[in-house]
Amino acid sequence: MRAAKLDSIDRKILAVLQQDGSLSNQEVAERVNLSPSPCLRRIRHLEEAGVIRAYVALLEPEKIGLGLLAYVNVRLEKHDTSPVARKPRRTPQEDFAAAIANWQEVVACYAMTGDMDYLLRVHVEDMAHFSRFMMESLLRHPAVLDVKSSFALLKIKDTTALPLV
Repeated sequence: MRAAKLDSIDRKILAVLQQDGSLSNQEVAERVNLSPSPCLRRIRHLEEAGVIRAYVALLEPEKIGLGLLAYVNVRLEKHDTSPVARKPRRTPQEDFAAAIANWQEVVACYAMTGDMDYLLRVHVEDMAHFSRFMMESLLRHPAVLDVKSSFALLKIKDTTALPLV
């Protein structure tokens, strides 16, 4: 996928929207020193090009009872790459991805390089909830060979804003 060509005004618009996606077009236009019509055209173009993916409300996990943040490294069994006669079946990676989609505790999942295959960001209420998630979901998945968990102790930086270089 190729990066979109962004000029300085597009970058200003994106910076403003990353700080507050609920601003009206009029407010964005004022902050980037543009009149509303061209500002709206630029925003629509950024949306259509997929640069702006979505507008969301960011929730504070602790305020909704999700006080424990864990990062979980997962290693899966490797799938057999030999041709299968007759019936094609899903790989362990495909099965795992399908399961992840249904586990609400997992808010992010990335395929990784290195010793482990995936990195999960998991939000849960407390250690008991984490234990249930591990025992009833993650460790029950047939493709999971190994997991390593780390818990966040202190939030130093947490932003959704991307650098606009």
